Amino acid sequence: MKWMGLYLLGYVIFVAGVIAALWKMGVLERLGATWTVIGLVIAIGVGIMIAVTSSGRKSIVEVDQKRS
Repeated sequence: MKWMGLYLLGYVIFVAGVIAALWKMGVLERLGATWTVIGLVIAIGVGIMIAVTSSGRKSIVEVDQKRS
């Protein structure tokens, strides 16, 4: 879970940078608020799907307990 959280943090920073660049170039003003929000939701959804699929193999860890 630690790596997935770190991946998502990096992805959010990346998306924020892309949004800042588009805002600075004036692209977001031409698109409108609705399409900007829709694109943001799609980008975050894709980031979550990629983070979950690359989070590694799921396995069950068995722990032997010693009882005295």
